[in-house]
Amino acid sequence: MFQELREANAQLVIAALSAQDLQAAAERALSQQKSVLALVAHELRNPLTPISMIAERMVRLPSDQLPRMCELIESQVQRISRLVDDLLDVSRMSTGKLRIDRRDVDMLQVLNDAVDACAPVMTKRNQHFDATLPVGILMVSGDPGRLAQILNNLLANAAKYTPADGCIKLSVTVDTDVLKISVSDNGIGVSAKALPFIFDPYVQDEHAIGFNGAGLGIGLTVVRELVEAHGGKVVATSEGNGKGSEFVVTLPLVNH
Repeated sequence: MFQELREANAQLVIAALSAQDLQAAAERALSQQKSVLALVAHELRNPLTPISMIAERMVRLPSDQLPRMCELIESQVQRISRLVDDLLDVSRMSTGKLRIDRRDVDMLQVLNDAVDACAPVMTKRNQHFDATLPVGILMVSGDPGRLAQILNNLLANAAKYTPADGCIKLSVTVDTDVLKISVSDNGIGVSAKALPFIFDPYVQDEHAIGFNGAGLGIGLTVVRELVEAHGGKVVATSEGNGKGSEFVVTLPLVNH
């Protein structure tokens, strides 16, 4: 009888500890959810404020200034659209519904388009950009829109976390049947503490937030999932704060 009571008591203790663990996990999840919602609200408010201000001014502006105001509104709308798209992608990833429309894609065309899309941002920040691309056709089986998204995210990230007058490099090489794409910079780098988790959702390096508070910390998560969905992998390296970073994407080439 005594032994049975001891065993029953032990089971109760285990059950209580398990319940405490579950409660703690639920509280952490709720806290993270609140933090994410606050971040989303903040990121959406940022572009909405200038849109509202521009809309008020447009009523009183001369007609020759309207095209410029329209450009400013369009850039802010695109920012909101990218944020919503990234959030939707993260949601699709968690439910296994991320869609990839595969076809044979010339990666050189995708690379050149990505450079053209990101170059104005780097020029505006007086950043030095160097691209080393091979000649010829480099065919990859994948979704051209998603492949462009990978490159745009990496290049935009490099520009975002590299100070004015900094350097950003895009290097592309071919190794047997693999395409290797490197995006490197001499920007703020990634701390040793954050580096192992840099591709996890909603993870942001503390010193990166201090440098540029914008963002939800999901862009690199999207990059990793898209690269892996194309049969490739992405690796991040950095020697620490202030020492730049490098992101290397490898993708299988199509053999004809």
